Amino acid sequence: MDSQPTPFPRSIFHAPQLSPEELEVVSRIEELRATLRYQVVQTPRRWTGSLRRVMFARAIQGSNTIEGYNVTLADAMAVAEGEEPLDAVEETARVVAGYRNAMTYVLQLAGSPHFRYSEGLLNSLHFMMLNYDMTKGPGLLRSGPVFVQHEPSGRVVYEGPDADRVPGLMDDLMVNLNQPGSTPVVVRAAMAHLNLVMIHPYRDGNGRMARILQSLVLSQDGILAAELSSVEEYLGKNTQDYYDVLAEVGAGAWHPERDARPWVRFSLTAHFRQAQRLLRRVRQTEHLWALLEAEVQRLGIPDRAVLALFDAAQRFRVSNRVYQEHAELSEHAGGRDLKRMVEAELLEPKGEKRGRYYIATPRLLSLAESAWEQDRGLEQVDPFADVQLSLFAGR
Repeated sequence: MDSQPTPFPRSIFHAPQLSPEELEVVSRIEELRATLRYQVVQTPRRWTGSLRRVMFARAIQGSNTIEGYNVTLADAMAVAEGEEPLDAVEETARVVAGYRNAMTYVLQLAGSPHFRYSEGLLNSLHFMMLNYDMTKGPGLLRSGPVFVQHEPSGRVVYEGPDADRVPGLMDDLMVNLNQPGSTPVVVRAAMAHLNLVMIHPYRDGNGRMARILQSLVLSQDGILAAELSSVEEYLGKNTQDYYDVLAEVGAGAWHPERDARPWVRFSLTAHFRQAQRLLRRVRQTEHLWALLEAEVQRLGIPDRAVLALFDAAQRFRVSNRVYQEHAELSEHAGGRDLKRMVEAELLEPKGEKRGRYYIATPRLLSLAESAWEQDRGLEQVDPFADVQLSLFAGR
C-alpha cells in the first residue's frame, strides 16, 4: 500500500473557511458599500469630489499615524493637494508626501483594463513611498534580517522570515492575488495585507506597504474608489487593537500555518464600522453643502465658492491655487472670489503674497456646526454580536 504523501507546508497565509456569522457580516458590508456606491459614485453630486478628497486625506493621516508620523488632518489635506504643511516636521512631511504619491498611483490603477499584481508593481509603489531617503532601500527587497521592536521596551516582537525566502514568498503572494476565486474581496484584501506585513519584504515601510496593498485590492474590485473603501482611518484610530491582532496571528515569527481568523474578523469589523462612518459623513456633507449653497446665494456670491467654503468649514486651509484648480478658474477670478468671501466674513486671510491662505471665520464655523450635530451619537455596533442575534432569531 502506497504511503500518503507528506503535505507541503503552507507557503503563505490563507483565508479560513468563513462561518455563517462571518458570511453574514460580509453580506452587510457589501450592502453598505452598494449604498455608498449609489450615493457617491452612481449619482454624483457637486460635493462628491470634495468628500473624496477629504477621505483621501484621512487615509493618508491614518496610515502614517500608525507608524508614529503624526500629522494633523489639515496638514494631511495640504500634502494631498500638493501644498506645504504648516505644522509637520520636515521628515514627517516627506513621509506623508511619499505615501500620497503611492496612494495616488493606486487610484490611477483602478481603471486599468489589463491590471495584474506583480512584485515589480509593489516595488514601484515602495519606491514612490520612500524615495526621499535612499538609505531605506526604496523599491528593493531586503537582503538581511528584519525585526519589529516594541518601542517603549526595545523588545523584539516579530522577526520576519529569512531574506533568502522573501523572493519566493512574494512570488507565491502574487500568484495568489492573480488567481480568480470566490473569496469576498474584503477578505482577499485583508489576507493580502496580512501576508505582506508578515513577509516583511522591505527594510522599512512594511506596514504602510501592506495597507497600500489592501487598498489596491479593494480598488480593483471596482465598486468603490480606494479612498472610499480604505480602512486606514479606522486602523489609525484603533492602532493598539491592530497591533494586538497581528501579534496574535503572527506569534512572533513567520508562521503561515496559524489560523488567520482573528485577523479576518478584525478586518471585517473595521470595514463595517468604516462604512458606517462614511455613510454618516455622506449625510453630513450633503447637509453642509446645502447650508453653504443657501448662504452664498443669499450673499450673491458665485455658487462655485462653496468649494472653498466646504474645505474651510472643516478647518482646512484654502489657497488660491487649490481653489482655482478645483473651480477651474483663472488666478484672477479665484482671487476675486476669495476676496468676496473675506468681505462676507466667511474667510480670514493669513500670510502674504504667494504664502497667503485662508481659514474659516467663527461665523462660518458656527454656520457649519449644525451639519455635525445631526448625526452625533451614532452607535458603532459590534457586527458579529448583532449578526449572532439575527441568526438566532431566524433572520
